[in-house]
Amino acid sequence: MANLDALRAKVQAGDAAALADYLQAYQPQLTAYIERRLGELVRKREEASDIFQEMARAAWENFPKTDLSDRDPFGWLCQIAEQRIIDAARKAHAGKRNAGREVGLQSSAGDSGHEWLSILAASITSPSHAATRAERFAALNKAIEALPKDVQDIVRWRYVDNLPTKEIATRTGKSDGAVRVLLTRTIQKLQELMTS
Repeated sequence: MANLDALRAKVQAGDAAALADYLQAYQPQLTAYIERRLGELVRKREEASDIFQEMARAAWENFPKTDLSDRDPFGWLCQIAEQRIIDAARKAHAGKRNAGREVGLQSSAGDSGHEWLSILAASITSPSHAATRAERFAALNKAIEALPKDVQDIVRWRYVDNLPTKEIATRTGKSDGAVRVLLTRTIQKLQELMTS
């Protein structure tokens, strides 16, 4: 318990490395919290672990500009998770109303094949880490091009097309767990490259 108290204190002091450790240490509790909050319609489209990954990404993005000195990091993470759940519920309800009109973001045959990168760049960087959208795009484009093609596809399917990891696993012949680990590691690596 003393170790967790020390970890919480480091997160409250703004230690980014401690946030990663904190997320890992509290993943079971945060995933259980998310699981309890998911409605039936959202549960059919999203898994608690998917919402956890989105919450973790949002926490990482917002951490540099968030003062947690007098806040419980767990409560802050639950608030972020709640917002991701609300967003997923809105998307699920909109999809239910417009089931025939739901279309994923796809690259057209005539474009460079990387328009989706600008969407991803906006989602994994904050203005404090890159001055302009063009700079974010250029940095992310360079980092993404260094990835294997199959990893590029997996990142696009999950974060642009919003495919569940189970569907991505089916497409790639990998296990759902392997896809989740690959996504987590890839996004962390991209964040490191974008913020260094």
